[in-house]
Amino acid sequence: MQKINKNVVLALLSLTSLVFLLFQLYYYRFYLSHKSGAAFSKVRGSQSGQDSTRWHVVRKFLGLISSHNIQVYLIDPFILELVDKDIEQIRSSPDGPSPECKYFCAPRDFTTFALLDKTWKHEGGLFRTAEKMGFQWLKIINKDPRLDGMDDLSGIEIPLHYIFKLASHAIHLVVFYERSGNYLWHGPLRLKQHMDRKFVPFRKLHFGRYPGAYEKPELLPVSIDDLKVQIPKNPSSFLEEMSHSRFLECRYREARAFFQLYPDDASLDAVEFRKKAKSLLHLAALTLNNLGVKFWLSSGTCLGWYRQCSVIPHSKDVDLGVFIRDYKADIIPAFQKAGLPLKHKFGKVEDSLELSFQGEDDVKLDIFFFYEGEDHIWNGGTQAKSGKKFKYLFPKFTLCWTEFIELKVHVPCETLQYVEANYGPDWKVPVKMWDWKSSPSNVQYNGVWPVDEWDDVIQIY
Repeated sequence: MQKINKNVVLALLSLTSLVFLLFQLYYYRFYLSHKSGAAFSKVRGSQSGQDSTRWHVVRKFLGLISSHNIQVYLIDPFILELVDKDIEQIRSSPDGPSPECKYFCAPRDFTTFALLDKTWKHEGGLFRTAEKMGFQWLKIINKDPRLDGMDDLSGIEIPLHYIFKLASHAIHLVVFYERSGNYLWHGPLRLKQHMDRKFVPFRKLHFGRYPGAYEKPELLPVSIDDLKVQIPKNPSSFLEEMSHSRFLECRYREARAFFQLYPDDASLDAVEFRKKAKSLLHLAALTLNNLGVKFWLSSGTCLGWYRQCSVIPHSKDVDLGVFIRDYKADIIPAFQKAGLPLKHKFGKVEDSLELSFQGEDDVKLDIFFFYEGEDHIWNGGTQAKSGKKFKYLFPKFTLCWTEFIELKVHVPCETLQYVEANYGPDWKVPVKMWDWKSSPSNVQYNGVWPVDEWDDVIQIY
């Protein structure tokens, strides 16, 4: 037998090892990654590993929803903040702003998209496809508040949130619904008892801690990181809207209990007043929104919403609050142009400003301007015949959205404290005889206007 050359043997062994190693890499890349999603091919210009995984999970999700003709748009605040800085470049470049994976590879646990409910009704096939692609998924449902009313609390449940998880990343899909005030609403994310609370780190979700209300966005199709997505046309406006989106439902259950104790006034006068008050509130909201002036339901109008989900018929007016920092000189001419003449103007911008406009018949609109102290907020009042000043103190509050008589409007988030400050602990009991100078629990005497200022601070038309 010929003597075997050791160099040949070593060469054959090295070649065999190399072939086996290449086969392992091929197997891992193209088989295991397809089954589990745990490893992915390289993203152009991106880092490997976890950064690449995020991009590929988003790409797979977009492919999933595209295969079922579902329209979604990106609402992830972290990514939109990055996008907003490059928005002009993104708009002008059909292939995206950069060869690097800058947005979808950024460190985060979730990527968040929105789904309009009316655009999709066939969820079964989507989930079967998702499972074949390696996704795990979770659906969160809760009651539909749009079906609640004074006569019925439906209890019907609707899907509010979906979570799709693949490898180490998750997609949070928030379902938005249209409501009668012509706006979009999403519900809270509340897990049922049987659900896996470790499925994803739910506390890190950007949407779902509270219900939220949004204007219908205008969408912009763009390409970022080689992925075709839709985003709000003005990302900065959406992010600002998101920071103040918390929504409060009308308390129909409590309102029904209230009317069991105090039957509703169904007289012709009451019906007519509510109709006129609704029209006046809608006109006031349109006027102030066009001016960009933020306002909220105040005084008796706020009490009516909170206590009985309706306008209090014996109040005879509509009350709104505005922070004095949001005052604009255009307010008076804008309301006059809208057909609401100025009835009176008390106080001045620096102190106790109050405006009243005449609506249809004897229904008036009162706008109270609020001033911030160190530990409280207050608005003023003026007695025309004596020049006496009054001050109404409220604990500091923030603003939330609600729906009231088919209108998306603000109310104090801390509504109970707000109402109790104004009406005391017995706010649940109707009071028809009300003296604005002495009846409120939070009223204080605040001196007298100097006589030489009366022509400016006491104007009656």
